[in-house]
Amino acid sequence: MSQPALSATTAPDEEQPLRAVRDAPVGGQAVLEGVMMRGVSTWAVAVRKPDGEIDVVSNPFVSVLKRHRFYRLPLVRGVVALVESLKIGLQALGISTNAQLEEEDEKISGGTWAGTVAFSLALAIGIFFLLPVGITNLFRNSIPNGIEFVLIEKVIRITIFVGYLWAISRIADLQRVFEYHGAEHKTISCYEADLPLTPENAQRFSRLHPRCGTSFLLIVMIVALFVFAPLGKPAWYWLFTSRVLGIPIVAGIAFEIIKLFGKHRSKRWAQALMWPGMQLQKLTTRPPNLEQLAVAIAALEAVLAVENPAEADEEDRVGMEVVA
Repeated sequence: MSQPALSATTAPDEEQPLRAVRDAPVGGQAVLEGVMMRGVSTWAVAVRKPDGEIDVVSNPFVSVLKRHRFYRLPLVRGVVALVESLKIGLQALGISTNAQLEEEDEKISGGTWAGTVAFSLALAIGIFFLLPVGITNLFRNSIPNGIEFVLIEKVIRITIFVGYLWAISRIADLQRVFEYHGAEHKTISCYEADLPLTPENAQRFSRLHPRCGTSFLLIVMIVALFVFAPLGKPAWYWLFTSRVLGIPIVAGIAFEIIKLFGKHRSKRWAQALMWPGMQLQKLTTRPPNLEQLAVAIAALEAVLAVENPAEADEEDRVGMEVVA
């Protein structure tokens, strides 16, 4: 095994954690009492069941990014990768939720999950895209130009976003999910550092990770400023329509930015630009215990039993930039 690729910080605690500086095409997501881990051709879910046992489910995955060159074009690949990540994440949530049910309980159906997802997406678009522009539009006559209009809209949007993260971080029932989120990040960093995957090794790493979706969402908020600014302040119906139709463009650009950050994560300029998003992760992660880290490791080991992500070529890595 090669020597660990670590930063200079070496104290094994939350104040001065280890950080891996190389990037590997693995990612994941916290789920109910467990973690989903994903490689380039496999994804697996490990869940701590009510009886204390760890249940692992592994599934193959073939990205549509490999089927046609068009899907791998800049901007397009980001949208495709995010849709695929969302699909896998929702399947993982379904597996983890059903794993917590007793045998006599009715399992949650795919139709129920589809309805829940549709409602959640509509709610997210309404809160983070339409509500800010709606509030700003109330004062449009007092705003002299389109640049200021968009700036005010973005301040409101980021304020709502950060406020939302702060609010959910205070919900007691979500604390364990945030702990598993921290376990996922620590485990991925341990793998990226080429250290043996043990709970004790993983615990030494930071619970923050450059490719986290929380950081990505903040970049989305900032990119939206530059995408929508040229549109000025059109009539309200075009205003709302542009914010919805512009989501794929904003997401595609944000994907390319975080891809660039991940590639240069050891550079000072990249670390400086990633710093705000990394700080936001302190709201959506919590320090995990060794048992939670064991679950995250079980999920990653199920992926590694099928593939070796370190041997993935550049084509295989496309789409893995926003999955940690």
